[in-house]
Amino acid sequence: MQVISLQSGSNGNSIFVETRGVRLIFDAGISGKQAQLRLAAHGRDISAVEALLISHDHSDHVRCAGIYQRKFGLPVHATPSTLDAAAGRYPLGRFDDVRHFEAGTVLRFGDVSVETISTAHDSIDGVAFVVDDGESRFGIMTDLGHVFDGLDEIVGSLDAVLIESNYDPQMLASGPYPYFLKRRIRGPGGHISNVEAAELLRRAGTGLKWACLAHLSEQNNDPELALRTHREILGNGLKLHVAGRYAASDVMEV
Repeated sequence: MQVISLQSGSNGNSIFVETRGVRLIFDAGISGKQAQLRLAAHGRDISAVEALLISHDHSDHVRCAGIYQRKFGLPVHATPSTLDAAAGRYPLGRFDDVRHFEAGTVLRFGDVSVETISTAHDSIDGVAFVVDDGESRFGIMTDLGHVFDGLDEIVGSLDAVLIESNYDPQMLASGPYPYFLKRRIRGPGGHISNVEAAELLRRAGTGLKWACLAHLSEQNNDPELALRTHREILGNGLKLHVAGRYAASDVMEV
């Protein structure tokens, strides 16, 4: 299984996964042109992708979904309420191929299954994803809200994970955000911190081959600080990547 984070953060999110001849994109928060160019730089053709899966209705995950569908012919998979909410807020344009799913169901693409897991994030009907090809399990665990019941067991079942490590508590507390936004970020429907993400990975045990820290806040976090926090809690046993805010990652193998 091969994974490329095309971009990660509040300015836009998109992840490419390829395994067993199946190519999937999760979220469309960056332009179709950028997604196309960044995949091409890794030798991938966006038009060969089987499906676009949308995690939730926030702009940084869904705003370019219509372009991906119309320009590249990618069927859009989303919950009905997610797409309705997004279409009511953003100019997504026409969709010619939408395939609805209910949160908690398993989607199948050839020999690959994608588990959809309801999250506690303050979206309409948000989900996280687990991609399972029969040999490896990869989780896309961002915009979680908080460490909700059952999340430890899910992360513990994975071989690799892209996990939000959104903020440093001290940076958030002393930073420029207004109080209501700070409260939202650290609240039950916001994001999880570096410490919370690292503790979650620690509890997952030794089954993980690597973790990619994602959705880092530009104002309330720093890649080196996030890595240092994780190393303090996890030690050096787990390979760590950081997903960039403005560029694609290298190909990460599961």
